[in-house]
Amino acid sequence: MQNSHSDARVMTPKDFRRWRKALKLSQKDAAEALGLKRRVVQYYEKGERDGEAIDIPKTVRLACFALTQGVTDYDGPRDLPKDLH
Repeated sequence: MQNSHSDARVMTPKDFRRWRKALKLSQKDAAEALGLKRRVVQYYEKGERDGEAIDIPKTVRLACFALTQGVTDYDGPRDLPKDLH
């Protein structure tokens, strides 16, 4: 599934691999940290699955950023602003 925002900068397979290596994660460790199967990490690094091009989903890109910032899990906000109750 190709990104419909062709002019937007998104994480490429090369970027994804560089992210993983910068955090010194094996494919297995990256998969566990992202809540994915190792094979999916391999697809993202290759940029395709079964000959079909695939994009790295926004949720995964955001999770990569969170892990880069040291966030390993999130259970929601502690206190909601009063206008959101």
